[in-house]
Amino acid sequence: MKYINEAFEQNWIAPLGPNVDAFEKSLANYCGVTSAAALSSGSAAIHLALVMLGIGQGDEVIASSFTFSATINPIKYLGATPVLVDSERETWNMDPELLEKAIKDKRQKAKGQSVKAIIVVHLYGMPAKMDEIIEIADKHEIPVIEDAAEALGSRYKDKHVGSIGRMAVLSFNGNKIITTSGGGALISNNKALIEKARFLSTQARDRAPYYQHSEVGYNYRMSNVLAGIGRGQMEAIDLRVKQRRDNYEFYYQNLKDIPGISFLKEPSDKFYSNRWLTTILIDPDETGISCWDLQIECKKENIETRPLWKPMHMQPVFSSCPSYINGVSSGLFSQGLCLPSGSNMTDEDRERILEVITKKLKR
Repeated sequence: MKYINEAFEQNWIAPLGPNVDAFEKSLANYCGVTSAAALSSGSAAIHLALVMLGIGQGDEVIASSFTFSATINPIKYLGATPVLVDSERETWNMDPELLEKAIKDKRQKAKGQSVKAIIVVHLYGMPAKMDEIIEIADKHEIPVIEDAAEALGSRYKDKHVGSIGRMAVLSFNGNKIITTSGGGALISNNKALIEKARFLSTQARDRAPYYQHSEVGYNYRMSNVLAGIGRGQMEAIDLRVKQRRDNYEFYYQNLKDIPGISFLKEPSDKFYSNRWLTTILIDPDETGISCWDLQIECKKENIETRPLWKPMHMQPVFSSCPSYINGVSSGLFSQGLCLPSGSNMTDEDRERILEVITKKLKR
């Protein structure tokens, strides 16, 4: 509230101002990158990242299939073709072996390099296998965009996700680990790219004593008021990560020994997840119920759960896109459930949720 009040007192309501500057600085410092641009959404950040890589009509962009549609939509905005790659089982993120297969296959068919970018998602806060993915991308000279919309606070080999690829996307939508009500950011170790993103995000207005535009721009900048919310939220980010990880630990310790219930674990000490959402898999052959059955039971008790993302290759709007599928993400979708994971959950909340889940499983 202090930063929001300052914005009003100083009459900084526009999409620029001291809160925006300070929020960008705090994001860059926290994520271990040189620069950040605060934007209107994570989708806007993906769109700008692709624009700055020169993605256009006829190009192909490889992306994780197991994600939310906001990862894929900006590819279509530019007339490019999404090439959807399935998950591996350990992190549920992009399968490096399928990634390389897709690149080689596309290069052979196009008789040249048609894949111009790779968007890898850190799903539910779990870092992807970035060593393998970056090695493949570098070998084929393809830039990597990290979709870290769900993963602020997650680390891979002690580096914050978002600091590993060419650019990275953050989201501060209302359901994320910190929020600006609505908003996002583009971050990078390439200062020039972020400066260009800021320019494009404010309608690409040239430096001139009148309104002059030499490039197509976008209205993608974050307002100083919303940045004030984010600025305050960043002061609590470590606490938010701890609260989300505490939620996971509670569910894990109380449900891990039930036959047919499994969790997304950190594969090794290289992976540190912010545990944005705690997810479980329910094997109906062992439990006698499906994830849908449990979702209905929880809803009766006014407890919101959600299915895992329906993979993009199964979505009607993207079903015709080229895809490299191994069946992992469709299997996860059919058995997975996101449990209540809010940072403000109390012990009483968690015990009530646990009681409903265990009662249903016992029945």
